[in-house]
Amino acid sequence: MTTESTARMRALHDAHAPALQRYALRLTGDPALAEDVVQEALLRAWRSPAILAEDDESARRWLFTVVRNLVIDDRRSAWRGRETPTDVLPEDPVADASDAIIDRLLVAEALASLSAE
Repeated sequence: MTTESTARMRALHDAHAPALQRYALRLTGDPALAEDVVQEALLRAWRSPAILAEDDESARRWLFTVVRNLVIDDRRSAWRGRETPTDVLPEDPVADASDAIIDRLLVAEALASLSAE
């Protein structure tokens, strides 16, 4: 990275990091996650020379879009982690209370129908 691009990156950080942090915090509700998202967005800008060459307003829009997309990606991956794949469900479903009641009634009827012998 050249001295010019390093200076540009510092300028982007100084100009936009506080607003990006507030935006990410509003989207996530989690200060640590918001900080991680902003750091990742700035890292992506640093790795993308085309963004560093853009004017300040275009770079700002790009950074806010990256922050939003990172938050969406995080939520999607968290959602996928909570999903239960249907091919992993147990073969024998857990019996509920109604099954036990019906079983008791059937056993009681069967016992009542038995002869004394």
